[in-house]
Amino acid sequence: MAGACPPSLSIAVANAGGMGACGALLMSPASIAAWVEEFRRHSSGPFQINLWIPDPAPHRDPQAEARQREFLALWGPAVPEEMGQGVLPDFTAQCQALLAARPKVISSIMGLFPPEFVAEMKASGILWFATATTVDEARAAEAAGADAIIAQGAEAGGHRGSFDCEEAETQATGLFALLPQVCDAVSIPVVAAGGIADGRAVAAALLLGASAVLVGTGLLRSPEAKLPAAYAARLAQTAPHETRLTRAFSGRAGRAVRTGYVEAAASPNAPPPAPYPVQRGFTRLMREEAVRAEDAERMQMWAGQAARLAQARPAAEIVHGLWEDAALLLGC
Repeated sequence: MAGACPPSLSIAVANAGGMGACGALLMSPASIAAWVEEFRRHSSGPFQINLWIPDPAPHRDPQAEARQREFLALWGPAVPEEMGQGVLPDFTAQCQALLAARPKVISSIMGLFPPEFVAEMKASGILWFATATTVDEARAAEAAGADAIIAQGAEAGGHRGSFDCEEAETQATGLFALLPQVCDAVSIPVVAAGGIADGRAVAAALLLGASAVLVGTGLLRSPEAKLPAAYAARLAQTAPHETRLTRAFSGRAGRAVRTGYVEAAASPNAPPPAPYPVQRGFTRLMREEAVRAEDAERMQMWAGQAARLAQARPAAEIVHGLWEDAALLLGC
């Protein structure tokens, strides 16, 4: 999850035998290089770096945006119109920074990398793991040259990886329905993601054909994740039905805790969120104020449906526990 992947967490995971990960969506090339440098100072283990495939420029509706800014002012500071003008880091420059960093894996979400970048990755000996939320997306990723598929179930916390943002909510297939069908559809390894936070889920994913699993929310209560205290505490209290897909923070559908703001934004009387990344810019002041105030009801708290299984333990202990419990269940 971009914003919840400090080097400290990846260092602990890699040193425990897993693969670290960096969500680089919001990072400049210099920030990517700094993250990699810190990781390599403290670990010789593998890591991956993830990038979003850019969306087309959003359609802007000034009147609808004005209504959204008025709504957000009920939950935080007044939102100036210019907050929707934020510019994301240059995608091409980020891609070149990833090649220079030479991680074990570069992963994608929200679509497929351009063919020329795929060729550069392969020439550099870097593996491409492509996130897919449907069987058709998995097939398209394999055809485009992916070395592995990350099958992301709808249980997963944070943004849905759908290639088409309009289908992110309507094609919300659960992992254990999606996973075996993706494994049957492609000939490359499949990594399971979504709702995996204990050894039982790891074992089940492996039995259903996964070659590995990706754990997100299950690591967020570790001290190395450095979450705000209110966020980490709320995860421990969040049942599966207390999360939902929402566009209220960024304009892109993602699974978050059902907070006061999230529920209010889903009300029939609430204005629809602005498109990504305009909505992300509009909510920035509220999100920042919520963190300062430790106000969980306004905080952006991405969380998968297995959030309550996340443990407040060092990341290395969590990684070891996941594998030991799964191995016991699998008899290996």
